[in-house]
Amino acid sequence: MKPERFQAFSDGIFAILITILVLEFHIPDYQPGHLLPALLAQWPIFLSYAFSYFYVGTLWLFHHDYFNMLQRIDRNVNMLNLLMLFSITLLDYPMSLVADALTTGNRQDMQTAFIIYDLIALFISATFYLMYAYLHHHQDLKKANVSADFYAAIKYDPVRSVSIYALAILATLWSVWVGAILLAGGIIFHFFAYLRMSRQLDQAKGETN
Repeated sequence: MKPERFQAFSDGIFAILITILVLEFHIPDYQPGHLLPALLAQWPIFLSYAFSYFYVGTLWLFHHDYFNMLQRIDRNVNMLNLLMLFSITLLDYPMSLVADALTTGNRQDMQTAFIIYDLIALFISATFYLMYAYLHHHQDLKKANVSADFYAAIKYDPVRSVSIYALAILATLWSVWVGAILLAGGIIFHFFAYLRMSRQLDQAKGETN
């Protein structure tokens, strides 16, 4: 399969997911003259959506740049990509759970919702690790102008994020808000890891020019 077709399919999945995320917004029930308080009461869904959109957007940036350096796609990459996309499409569910739990304010429900979000995020990072590991051992799939050192420089980033989410799960059992901060930290970590990967990719290309 050509990388262009591979990217087009994946981009479509990301676009659908982002559309599904925004469908969680609904007009609140309110009395005439009380729309503003009703909207302010929806802060949990706005917050959950903002973080989830940022998360999905960062994952798309990773996906786009990372696979753009391949010259061909084999069957195993396709299957790993399907697993990766499956894990990412699960994000709408924990986003809704977190928003609902924050609305009710019940500690036990928030604990459950955050842990489920952590588990999905951990699963996503694990699929990225599998893909990184596979491509690291199949250098023939990459474009000739990308050096082999590129893979070695970034292959442990998914392991780091898995560690953050695992720590967030343990922390949530002790403190919901500490766990929430670690979850947010894991999502933010992805963005900085993306910037690092992008620089490494530019450097790898530069070294072969």
